[in-house]
Amino acid sequence: MIAPHGGKLVNRIATDEERKSILSKSKEMKKIKVSYWTLSEVENIATGLFSPLEGFMNKADYDSVLDDMRLSNGIVWTIPIVLSISKEEADDLKIGEDILITDENGKEYAVLNLEDKYERRKHEEAKKIYKTDEDAHPGVKFLYEQKDIALGGKIKLLNRIEHEDFKEYRLDPVDTRKLFEEKGWKTIVAFQTRNPIHRAHEYLQKTALEIVDGLFVNPLIGKTKKGDIPADVRMKSYEVILKKYYPKNRVALGVFPVNMRYAGPREAVFHAICRKNYGCTHFIVGRDHAGVGNYYGTYEAQEIFDNFKPEEIGIVALKFEHAFYCKICGNMATSKTCPHDAKDHVFLSGTKVREMLSNGQLPPPEFTRPEVAEILMSFYQSARKDKNIDVQEI
Repeated sequence: MIAPHGGKLVNRIATDEERKSILSKSKEMKKIKVSYWTLSEVENIATGLFSPLEGFMNKADYDSVLDDMRLSNGIVWTIPIVLSISKEEADDLKIGEDILITDENGKEYAVLNLEDKYERRKHEEAKKIYKTDEDAHPGVKFLYEQKDIALGGKIKLLNRIEHEDFKEYRLDPVDTRKLFEEKGWKTIVAFQTRNPIHRAHEYLQKTALEIVDGLFVNPLIGKTKKGDIPADVRMKSYEVILKKYYPKNRVALGVFPVNMRYAGPREAVFHAICRKNYGCTHFIVGRDHAGVGNYYGTYEAQEIFDNFKPEEIGIVALKFEHAFYCKICGNMATSKTCPHDAKDHVFLSGTKVREMLSNGQLPPPEFTRPEVAEILMSFYQSARKDKNIDVQEI
């Protein structure tokens, strides 16, 4: 099986003895309260999903990621993983001490051994990670809302987040690796999505399945921007389409508990590395992966992989053109396989699909499977009745 990024699957989950020992000293330890967003980052570090990271980045790694898309030791890494607090909070903390990380209600989730504290270069970070410093970009807006001082150091997870949803699909890297081994899969392609699967997605997935043993559909369920389809609605669509249109012995479904950055090219590499840690050997990178608005070129998320030697990333990026249904060909295709004019292609914009669904009209089967369309229409119809939901924002 493919080795984790950096060669070793990180495990920063405290043993029972470690947990008891740490909590016995908790009254004397300083504490910092963090949001659910940060707690999920803590958990992803601890389970090895962010291998080779063992904690939040120190300044040397942070600077190197911003400037060179690598950790300070040279390993490819493209997204800062940082813990931010206010200057006032940071002034009270000393290098070398253990700090308890709690949720906003004070429940202990992890301990951080403080190795470093430094100021985030927010505007520079925005330009290098998101290629813009405009706060109209959701990732940049979120960055600017974060506190200014970053803490670096290894963590130990004391308690898991008590997730109430998608429990059967919450698989740590150690679980997916075991699952793939039990299925006898040696080559596995991962598919990242934050949208319901439509026919173009299905075409990419099944094309990739022709060259690998198994498909890991891995939808992102972390924090997304306003207007994205809710995770529970998306999960229903995945369940129904995998049950009815995919061979059971060649597909697995598991959620990707990572917060969306909308960092386009850099996030595509980050997503690939995480799937490598799950045990996947291939990763589908389509049109405008992790993009938003017009901030990135159509295939820029594919082109970024050319900056690295294949062995530096390890997982193979499968680069696909934008897929569509061609009325003349009578099937799904891309510009690589279809010679016909765009007027013969079925491609519906998100705005058009939203309009059709909210008006009770199903998108055509050339665009999405009827079972998925029914799930989406039910959601949109309910949303229209809820005065707190603006269907134009969905």
